[in-house]
Amino acid sequence: MILVEFMMKGCTTRVRRSWQGLCRAAITSRSRVGLNPTLPRNCQGEFPHSPCRRCSDMTSTMSQIKSLFATRLYHAPLSDLGTAIDPSELEASCWSIAQDDEAGRDWSEANGYPGYTSYASLTDLPWRFPIFKDLVTVLDRHVAAFVKDLDFDLDGREVKLNDLWINILPEGGIHTSHIHPHSVISGTTYVAMPDGASAIKFEDPRLPMMMAAPARKKDAREEMRNFFYAAPKVGDVLLWESWLRHEVPMNMAEDDRISVSFNYRWES
Repeated sequence: MILVEFMMKGCTTRVRRSWQGLCRAAITSRSRVGLNPTLPRNCQGEFPHSPCRRCSDMTSTMSQIKSLFATRLYHAPLSDLGTAIDPSELEASCWSIAQDDEAGRDWSEANGYPGYTSYASLTDLPWRFPIFKDLVTVLDRHVAAFVKDLDFDLDGREVKLNDLWINILPEGGIHTSHIHPHSVISGTTYVAMPDGASAIKFEDPRLPMMMAAPARKKDAREEMRNFFYAAPKVGDVLLWESWLRHEVPMNMAEDDRISVSFNYRWES
């Protein structure tokens, strides 16, 4: 939406300058043959701030470019919509759970996940530690704001939390490209992001259909690139629609990268 408005505004400015230039040229010609150059009227001497018919005919054919089928990415500090979550307490809670969750550690090792995730082992984090309950309260507000931005027609139903899990990614760890099926909104909030920790990488969902398209320029505009890297800070939250493919590149930091991810479903 912002892009379209900006481009339309730019086109309007160019149109105005174009007819003003033609009008000035016409007025200069009238002066040379002894006619009265009444500024700042147009070249027909009509309406000081409107293009004449000649200029309107020329500018009415100018093209417009719009952006369609937007992919939205929500990025905000958690504290924007609620009480700030203490990152040190949240980090300590993540480590405590990881140490006690033997099933989660076994699942991570068996499935080639470097580090630790509670994705397949725990579904009750808000019950285990009060800080996760506080976190969910704040997340609900951010998700509600994002759903409003997306113009969803919920038909009287709600978008509610479905899953919430911890990710601890050590040095050299990666999380390969994936989507979150059976959900509407997915996201992550960041607990520990040491210097050199990897960003999160998003992929243009149309990429498989671009088999005949040339590559984008290295300095292409952000919205025109095939991949986007978001580098959140501790205490930030990112939200996206669950069909958007993403990955976490290799963690190049010596310390662990810790995050809490989640899915929201459309309640049936």
